[in-house]
Amino acid sequence: MISEKAKKRFIEIVGEENYRDSAAEKLVYSYDATPNYQAMPDAVMVPRNTKEVSQIVKLCNEFKIPIVPRGSGTNLCAGTCPTEGGIVLLFTRMNQMLEIDEENLTVTVQPGVVTLDMIQAVEAKGLFYPPDPSSMKISTIGGNINENSGGLRGLKYGVTRDYVLGLEAVLPNGDIIKTGGKLAKDVAGYDLTRLLVGSEGTLAVITEATMKLVPMPETKQTMLASYQDMEAAAKAVSTIISHMIIPATLEFLDQPTLEVVEDFAKIGLPTDVKAVLLIEQDGPLEVVVRDMKKMQEICLQSGAVSVDMAQSELEAEALRTARRSALSALARLKPTTILEDATVPRSEIATMVNAINEIGLKHGVKICTFGHAGDGNLHPTVPTDARNHEEMERVEAAFEDIFATAIELGGTITGEHGVGLMKAPYLEWKLGTEGIAVMKAIKQAIDPLNIMNPGKVFAKETRKRVVISK
Repeated sequence: MISEKAKKRFIEIVGEENYRDSAAEKLVYSYDATPNYQAMPDAVMVPRNTKEVSQIVKLCNEFKIPIVPRGSGTNLCAGTCPTEGGIVLLFTRMNQMLEIDEENLTVTVQPGVVTLDMIQAVEAKGLFYPPDPSSMKISTIGGNINENSGGLRGLKYGVTRDYVLGLEAVLPNGDIIKTGGKLAKDVAGYDLTRLLVGSEGTLAVITEATMKLVPMPETKQTMLASYQDMEAAAKAVSTIISHMIIPATLEFLDQPTLEVVEDFAKIGLPTDVKAVLLIEQDGPLEVVVRDMKKMQEICLQSGAVSVDMAQSELEAEALRTARRSALSALARLKPTTILEDATVPRSEIATMVNAINEIGLKHGVKICTFGHAGDGNLHPTVPTDARNHEEMERVEAAFEDIFATAIELGGTITGEHGVGLMKAPYLEWKLGTEGIAVMKAIKQAIDPLNIMNPGKVFAKETRKRVVISK
């Protein structure tokens, strides 16, 4: 609970209109996009600038009040659910694009800027910001940075971390720090920028970011390869990479996902095949033409029943939009939709896809699989009903098997969704007790009172490791 004394001081900082503690306001920010996680905050605050953020954080530190920085709430690991109450910080008033620097190829923004708005603004200048999370129409740059978001173009271009050059951030004691800058090289001390990217709001509050831009690709082409054999589709992914071709996009959708997405998008996706690969290449025209021709040959040689080239940008965009709508489409099937992510080395994609199917059969749950196959990041998704406790136990057991399998194949429990609350019990499987100890030491040094998004990343208890029978 927030005392009346603390509340009065918060209102002095942000103004009456930016301090919200009505039941309705608190309910709105009691959950994110993760199913079955909800907790009421004590208040919601909307700072207008970095100084106000600093004052808020300093006061929270004084009164030991938890702080949860929040973007648009598209989080899929319960990372922005205020499980220990406290203050939810919104950045809807800190949503300005401060500068597009065409000489240094950077853009500087506040955390509340919507990702797609920034992408469109820099593209109007002939520049390119590659990270493209499926939620980019509503997700914010601050949220992207906290989660180190990926996207369809991650295979060729990398993820959010690869484009954050510098940050302004408020530490748990209220101090304001600046890291990095508009620099191609900077090895002065520890890389605090990279430490904060992906830290899920557990170390600091991001208040400004300078992001790297690249020149806009000259051209791009898109194609769809259809398969009647899921393993053949998965093997085609590693074959393409082994031929030294790195496409901009290399996505995988299985038949259950195709059926649901086509019913939702109605763009003519094939639903009578077991899987498709959505492939896109960009760059100089001659390179794109060469690569697309070679990838078409590889797909046909690997068993594709058809390979169709998009005949226009409108058709290509429809395919990309359909892929990005996979979660929305699957959410129509059942009251609860649990979308997870696990990542394996590219060479293990076929093995992982097969394992996911076997795990679904083992536990009697329907698993729809899609994802960024080119970088090994798959999204097994289960339409279910949280009210069916017996089924939910089977769903949870299935995901435990999936995480364990990913790790045994040299992978990880999450490629882009983050750890948050949902994956915290499994983190030790990946990092070991020693790795967790190092992370806890960093957390303790920066946030000794544990006010920054408490309860996330570090689990109270680690899940017992399951053993997958071969």
